[in-house]
Amino acid sequence: MASVLLPLAEGFEEVEAVALTDVMRRGGIEVRLAYLEDELHGRLVTGANGITVQADMSIKNIIADDFDMMVLPGGLDGTYALAENARVLGLLQEFKEKKAVGAMCAAPYVLEKAGVLGDSYTCYPGFKDEIKHSGYRDDLKVVEDGNVITSQGPGTAVCFGLAIVKRLVGEESMQAVKDGMLLNYC
Repeated sequence: MASVLLPLAEGFEEVEAVALTDVMRRGGIEVRLAYLEDELHGRLVTGANGITVQADMSIKNIIADDFDMMVLPGGLDGTYALAENARVLGLLQEFKEKKAVGAMCAAPYVLEKAGVLGDSYTCYPGFKDEIKHSGYRDDLKVVEDGNVITSQGPGTAVCFGLAIVKRLVGEESMQAVKDGMLLNYC
């Protein structure tokens, strides 16, 4: 079974984290939510809109070989916390070499900081100036560039999740999830 690591930091974008997790699990992917080791409340992580999610494990206990991909939800405060976490940056570099990484909304900033952002990417339009990297695309909901997949924001989270299902599990599984969720806009 394919597996994805999805780290959460205080201030993450709830719609993105939950929609990504839901779509990937529907597609047959095991998704593990990780909290940062310096989080105040341990496994309970509160998002940008006050919704608290319980993570499965600490980022310090992650073994990259146990996962096929690492995916980051956005959210301004969560993005900055991920970008300042040495363990997250190191894991992104390790994943990019052997596997795949993904980020959406503001989180492509973390990919840039880790030095793993692809040549072509997308992000939340209002955040593109924070990312000092050419190759920004505003014409696509999801951009795939080699081992890097990026997406724009909360409204594109389901489409982003479908792209991950397609990459890790295949077209047939992706189409089954898409049909089952009545997603004719992705």
